[in-house]
Amino acid sequence: MRATRRALSARLQRRHAAALMRQLLRNLRVRRSRNIALYWPTDGEIDPRPLMQAAAARAKRFYLPVLHPLKRRPSAGGALWFARYRPGERLRPNRFGIPEPTRRGAQLIRVRQLDLMLMPLVGFTTSGQRLGMGGGFYDRTLAMRQRCPRWRRPWLIGVAHDCQRLDRLDARPWDVRLDAVLTESDSYTRLP
Repeated sequence: MRATRRALSARLQRRHAAALMRQLLRNLRVRRSRNIALYWPTDGEIDPRPLMQAAAARAKRFYLPVLHPLKRRPSAGGALWFARYRPGERLRPNRFGIPEPTRRGAQLIRVRQLDLMLMPLVGFTTSGQRLGMGGGFYDRTLAMRQRCPRWRRPWLIGVAHDCQRLDRLDARPWDVRLDAVLTESDSYTRLP
């Protein structure tokens, strides 16, 4: 799946990102959300950043995930916090080489303060099952959704290229289901 998305040409990647932005702007949850987490794309992931440039998104605050500053090991509990980001602000690579905002302090928030989270994935099913990169960072960060099923915040939208769709995934007990998945050409919503 990773090789397939990496094989997409730069031109096709840009077209998919523009089409995804249009899908996002049509989505009622996206339009109503004020605090939105997205990610810096790597390894062929579809790019959600054009949403930040959209005129319709100007009243929104955007956040990028940052590795928990006090937890060095992936198994050390909740792994991600979220830092406010504005296009053009300085970034620095984390220990995996993924850019993170350099400004922290009051700019850092916890996952429960977000209205919406756009999540990267390697593969997905139309029922909201997500295959990530295997580190478990998002699943640990969102574990409270498993413990408290009535907690519906943030709304979780996986974003991907159409070619990442799978017929089936074997779910693990710790896997957190997505509320929706958006691709460049389709939208799949899982009803609660």
